[in-house]
Parts: sequence; C-alpha cells; structure tokens
Amino acid sequence: MAKTILVASYTHSIESLTFDASASTLTTHSAVEVGFHPSWIEFHPSDRSLVFAGLEQTEGKVVAVKYDDSGYGTVVAETPSGGADPCSLVATENRLFVANYSSGSVSVIPITSGSPPYFLSGSVVVQLYGSGPHPERQLSSHAHQVVLHSQHGELLVADLGADQVFRFTEQDDAWLLQAHVQFDRGSGPRHTAVYDGALYTVLELSSEIAKHRFPLLPAGPTFIAKKPTMFNPPAAPHDMLAAELLIPEPNSTFSTPYAYVSNRNNPSEEGDTIAIFFIQGDALELVAEIPTGLKHLRGMVFGGPDDQWLIAGGANGGGVKLFERIDGGKGLKEVAANSSVEAPTGFLWV
Repeated sequence: MAKTILVASYTHSIESLTFDASASTLTTHSAVEVGFHPSWIEFHPSDRSLVFAGLEQTEGKVVAVKYDDSGYGTVVAETPSGGADPCSLVATENRLFVANYSSGSVSVIPITSGSPPYFLSGSVVVQLYGSGPHPERQLSSHAHQVVLHSQHGELLVADLGADQVFRFTEQDDAWLLQAHVQFDRGSGPRHTAVYDGALYTVLELSSEIAKHRFPLLPAGPTFIAKKPTMFNPPAAPHDMLAAELLIPEPNSTFSTPYAYVSNRNNPSEEGDTIAIFFIQGDALELVAEIPTGLKHLRGMVFGGPDDQWLIAGGANGGGVKLFERIDGGKGLKEVAANSSVEAPTGFLWV
C-alpha cells in the first residue's frame, strides 16, 4: 500500500510525497505554498487532515493547513508565533506549543480543530533567560524544542543557548518553571526524548547524547552516561553537529530499544550519518553509524507498520531518502530516494 509523507522545508512550501514500498519509489504528489521556511510541521492529534507549520522567520508565524481527501492542502489560518524563528511545535486538542529559537521564548496558542479560524485569541508567552560560552550560538537563550511529557504532566524545553532543559508544569492556566536539567557548558542541548524513565538529550554543539534517570518532580535527574554521536568524532572545535533524536517504541517486529541520532556536515563523500545507540536499562552504547549520502541531515521520522521505515532529508543536498530497519533495528538499508526535494527539514507520515 502506498504511503503519503509530508515534508517540511527551508523553502516556501510543504511538499507531499508518495512512497510505494512494493516498487521502492518515492515520488512527488503535490505541494502547498505556505510562507517562508515552514521548517517544522505537526498534526492536530484528532484531525490528521489539519497540519500546523512554523514559519522560521524573524517575525515568526504559525499557519494551519487543511488537506482534502485527495491529499491537496490549503492554508486556512495564520497567527504570530509569539517570537522569532519558531522551530518546534507540539499540538494538543486545544493548544499549540511553539519554541521560538532566536527570541528564546515559548508560546502557548489556543486552537480548535473545528471550522476556521483554528487559532484563537489569548496566547501565552514564556520568556527564557540564559547564556553559554559559545561566542556565536549562546549569547542568549534559544528554545530549540518543546516536548510534552504526559506521564509527568511537564513541558520540557531544550534551551541550546543556556545549556539546560527546563521543566515547566501548569498551574491556573500558567506554565511555571519548576526545575531544570543542567548540561556541560557549551554543549548546546537541542532535542530530548523520554523513554523507560530516562531522559535522552542530543547536545548539538558537542555532538553528544546524554542520558539521565528522570523521576517525577520534585526529585531531580540522575546522570547515567554521555557519549559522542560518532565513532570517530573530530577534535573540537568542529562543525559536525548532532541534530535529530528518535526513540521508537519497541514492538513485535523490533523488540529491542534503540535511539537514532542524525549527524550533520560530515565532509566525507558518503555524506552525513545516522548513529544508532543500544539503550536498554542503563546502557548507552553506539552500535552502528549509517552513511546516508545526505548533506546537512536534520529531520527524520519513523513510519509504516511497526515503524519499519525511516525517512530522512538533507537540507543542503541529497533530497530525501527512505530507509528500512534491518537486523532488529540495529541497522538501516536504503530502499527509496527522491533527489528533487529541496531543503527538507522534517516529515509527517499521513
């Protein structure tokens, strides 16, 4: 059966691709122009025909795109993101959480899945404050990702500029800072994921992954391990930067848990790599590093039955490639590609 995949990008459009597993093809279906740099896209949780996109620009915006039964999208609403360069979104039934990178702020925008306008008035903006030693990247806070940890009732915000992951809880319609996870100065936390009671954090500026035991508040985290995201990392300083972090839930086909991390800007002719870590229990062991042929590999997303496939894109070249998990998830095999996709940054499996 053919699968539809939406592509966020550093263009003006969200592209729609069709993946035919039986023919190993990845073809362009359609595109909808939404505005400057729709670099992150997110489904509404109960209406997958409704997609939100963050427009990564100085006067940040988010837009709502409605898709019809034929897979063609139309922009139906837009609103300010509450900051500059929105780079990460999370949608609940009635709220959209937005990380604004350059302004170091988080916005909470009321939404509805019913008829337009989709975005409601009364957004809340939470400003972060912090800095780090990197002379260009850490002069101020940079909110790089928002994650809702439903089991803890927390909003996690990775702040690349402050070397911290902030922990917020909601009280009386306000999000209050309760605690933070501190990382080495200059490491630059970019993305986080929680699995089996542990917090995993990709550190962009040091190209490392950190693991903490992560109990409920008010208890604090306990450091477990930190490892480079490459077998042979270059000496610092360098421009090889870790980007995406994914931990798919184990299932009947892939029963062993692994974490997958993308590495950008590899000067090798084989292109950027995807690192695979064994993470069961307290383990954090790099077991494979897969060359992709992509340049500036950013976003990647699992999809298909039992998260069998992984789609990834090169923002600076190589287009989009689709990989199949092999060896129980410890390896990846390229099965399809589309080199014509321009500057891909993220994906959604429809």
